Amino acid sequence: MRPKQSYTIWFSQRTGSTLLCEALKSTGVAGNIGELLHGVDPHAINKDTMEHVWKAGTTPNGVFGIKLNYDQSLVDAFRKLYALPDTAPTAEVWSAAFPGSTKHIFMTRRNKVRLAVSWWRAIVSGEWHRQHGAKPQEHELADQYKFEAIRHLVEECMLREVAIEDFMTANGIVPMTIVYEDFIQDYEGTVLKVLDFLEVKPDNVTIASPAFDRLADDTSEQWVQRYRREVQQSYERKAW
Repeated sequence: MRPKQSYTIWFSQRTGSTLLCEALKSTGVAGNIGELLHGVDPHAINKDTMEHVWKAGTTPNGVFGIKLNYDQSLVDAFRKLYALPDTAPTAEVWSAAFPGSTKHIFMTRRNKVRLAVSWWRAIVSGEWHRQHGAKPQEHELADQYKFEAIRHLVEECMLREVAIEDFMTANGIVPMTIVYEDFIQDYEGTVLKVLDFLEVKPDNVTIASPAFDRLADDTSEQWVQRYRREVQQSYERKAW
């Protein structure tokens, strides 16, 4: 199924992107959006791969959605697959891979320290999401704090966002920006705004309740405060 309209959610980890994707899928009109190229070797992508991705990610109204980090190797693979010259703008390359690709959503999180702590907690616990109403898993996290790991993730999330923003700027794209801290305060309102942005909102849309429960806990907050103290210990003037 070749989509009539495509859109991309650009994200770094722990910005609520999976929660948003589940909400959008529940409407039945905004694509079966997800990380449809996760784990796929860019060098192995061919037209059959893309046909499969289009089919998996498109709802009956012809809307396709995909969630991705920016990955230059994907752009290079699409450029080669569709025989586009090196001079072709990356947005043109993206539209070749995802037909009708005119809409972009950028998910971010204001507090990068809390983002990095959430990311590290997920890595060491193995619990990336908790289905709504599920019993919390028991984790031995007390000794899992790692300053260097969290600092690396702070830097990595910023670099991922820079790559996304550079793609937008280079192509004159003004995305819809969703801030995690605002999204969790207004879940349904945010989803409705996305449907308006995509121009696919039906008169009587049904949005499922949030699919996941919050994972942050006392341990998370202790790590945030410990990192905040340690990263600034040599500062003459504390920023936070």
